Order: sequence, then structure tokens, then C-alpha cells
Amino acid sequence: MPNLQSLHELFCEHSLALKGNSPRTIRWLKEIFKYFSTQAGVANASEIDQITVERWLLQGKLEKKWSAKTIRTRMCALGLFFKWLVERNYLESNPIDRIPKPKLPKKLPKSLTKEEALTLLDWSKHLDYTFAFERNRAQAIMGLFIFTGIRKQELLNLKLHDVDLENRTLFVQSGKGEKDRLIPLNAKVLQLLRQYLETRKKRNAQSMSFFISLRYDIPMGEGAVKRLFDKLKERSGIAFSAHPLRHTFATLMLEGGCDIYSLSKMMGHSDIKTTTIYLSATVTQLQRQITKHPLNF
Repeated sequence: MPNLQSLHELFCEHSLALKGNSPRTIRWLKEIFKYFSTQAGVANASEIDQITVERWLLQGKLEKKWSAKTIRTRMCALGLFFKWLVERNYLESNPIDRIPKPKLPKKLPKSLTKEEALTLLDWSKHLDYTFAFERNRAQAIMGLFIFTGIRKQELLNLKLHDVDLENRTLFVQSGKGEKDRLIPLNAKVLQLLRQYLETRKKRNAQSMSFFISLRYDIPMGEGAVKRLFDKLKERSGIAFSAHPLRHTFATLMLEGGCDIYSLSKMMGHSDIKTTTIYLSATVTQLQRQITKHPLNF
């Protein structure tokens, strides 16, 4: 029988080629498997059972202070692998199925206020930049985060042909879960994108990536976004990251009157229930709805 490491390599190849998982997901699966196999001391499928997995999770909870979300994430990654082993008769049953998942605390998604979002947009224009291209790129980046709810990796993967200024749409190809979606662009973000494209054109860039490096005609890296965020946090005093900006987009859209179904499509959620969490975070929207009570004179 192949050892567990070899089996996991086959599982990852299967997930990448046939399940459509992204390379990023594969890295996540490998990282968690490495934690488990090393810390739990298992090398063969025959050594996997419920007690071994539970002991590893309990150790993480007590010694490393794993949160409920962390435990559920690790259970998910291992559960997919164990299910694959069961389907190929390397395991009789999936031990993850018999381990209760810890309940997640019901926390509201962290988002910025309208004023904080406007402050970040303003600072992205007035930071000290060496080149106009850098300024316009920064404004376009922040505009897309705040006005479209795009994920960081989706922004980095954007191609020139994904941004349709004429039809006012942004095409997100193979987003999370390998799903494509179209996001409408409002007048403000269109203006920021046009300004960026004008300065990009002056550089005679040939790269097909929408966002390119400051010094070379290559795709912009994740480090450029991090450096921009660090500068904005330092100057504005506002703590944020890419994901809270996505939450900010959703919250502000609901407060502006957007219906939950349309927002779900723009966010790229598979299940509309995922989108409804933002309803509890929008006090303005709730206040607007309570006035519809028929006995409210």
C-alpha cells in the first residue's frame, strides 16, 4: 500500500485536474495535511482513525489555541482527503464524519463606515507618489475593492479584456469556486479606471494583465497591494485589509437599497444564505425597513 504522503499527492493531482480546485486551494490542502501527518505522527492510511484525529484537534485547541473556525477549516481539508481514501478503499470510513464540528461564534462581518471608505479613497489620491501612473493605479485598486467587492486574488488575476468600460462591466473569471461573474461598474469607479488606463497606455505596456508593475511590463504582484495598504493605514489611521473592504462593499450596497439577490450575484456567492449575513450588519437598512410596519403612524 502506498504511504500516506504519496496518496495525498495523488489526491491533490486529482483535485487539481478533475475537481477544478485552484493551485491556491491545493497549497492549502497540502499545508494542513503536512500539519496533521507530522504532528499526529501518521504515515499510513491504516493509522488513521477517529481517536487519532480527535487527539490532534484537541491538541491544537489546548496548546495552540485554535479557534472554532481554524478547527473547522482543518476538519474540512482532512475530510476531503479521507473521503477520497474511502472511495478508493484505502479507508473503511471517514473519521471526520463522526467528529462534531465546533459551533462558530455569530460575529458580524467587519466592515468600514461610509466615511472611512471615502477617507481611504481620498488618501489613495493624496499619498506621496513618484509617478502619476502609481497614483492612478492606487486609486483604481481602491476603487475596485470598494465599489465592486472584488477579492484580492481576483483583482490580481484581472486581464485587460475583463474590464469593459463601454458596457460598464467587470468580468471576474474563475473566481472562488471557479465561478465566473459580471459586476456592473458605477460612474465613480469608471472614472478611476479610465485615468489608470490612460497612464498605462503612455507606458506602451504589452502585458495582458490589467494591473502591471511600477517598473516593468509584468503583472503587478501581491506585494504592491500590501505596500499600498500599509501606506494608507499609516496615513489614515484606519485599520483594514482586502476582505473587510469586500464586506464594506456589501454593507454599503444594502444600506443604499440593493436587493439581496442582486448583491449575492455581484459577490459571487453560491448560496444566498451566505449573503444574508450582511443584513444583520446594516443598521440603516434595518431602520428603513422597520418604518414599513403597517401600524407605524
